[in-house]
Amino acid sequence: MSTYQNKIALSHVKKSFGTAEILKDISLEVKKGQVVALLGPSGSGKSTIFNLITNLITPDEGTITVDGNVGYMYQKDTMVPWKKVIDNIALPLRFQGMNKREAREKAISYLDTFGLSGYETKYPSMLSGGMKQRANFLKTYLTSNDIILLDEPFGALDSMTRKRMQMWLLSVTKEMNATILLITHDIEEAIFLADQVYVLSDKPATVLGQVAVEFETERTEATVLEERFISYKKKITEILEL
Repeated sequence: MSTYQNKIALSHVKKSFGTAEILKDISLEVKKGQVVALLGPSGSGKSTIFNLITNLITPDEGTITVDGNVGYMYQKDTMVPWKKVIDNIALPLRFQGMNKREAREKAISYLDTFGLSGYETKYPSMLSGGMKQRANFLKTYLTSNDIILLDEPFGALDSMTRKRMQMWLLSVTKEMNATILLITHDIEEAIFLADQVYVLSDKPATVLGQVAVEFETERTEATVLEERFISYKKKITEILEL
């Protein structure tokens, strides 16, 4: 077990809405610098966990500790259609009190890292799905580069674009000093991107199992063919009883 501090910790969290029990008993930890995946069926309460972490709602029982500032990238595209890409990206900085010029300059300094150079004067409608997600991710990063919550960030993309974006996210996370909690219902995506995978049941959600993911070499497109990757996939499938 890593000795790094917990950035997020949930202990025996329960949540219901009226008579609908959503989270039955959720305990998890996300340590500094980790990429952790929440894997489970659609509608299993994963987004509810994010809403609890960001204090949009409160738990019925249990404790939640968050050590740091949180940026939340929603599944839905949050780009403002009538603003240029650079001004969309800079919005969090404007909300933090920066003037327009300063916000633009700071946002521009990240464009190369996020693969957005040359797109700053375009409008969202002119971007591909993958480019929109890069812009949304940078926007979230500028909201907080400490803890980042990603709610199925590639779920709406086609298979080829999704694979490219997964590779891109891996490369970007090497350059970022951020802690990432990722929601997905794709087993391969969870294994490919995360250091830890929490497997959730259907609602009311509990943690069925936790899988630590480690590879001897840097992850590439060929990683999904490795015996260790296949072993992790089999283990998670068994936990889910698929």
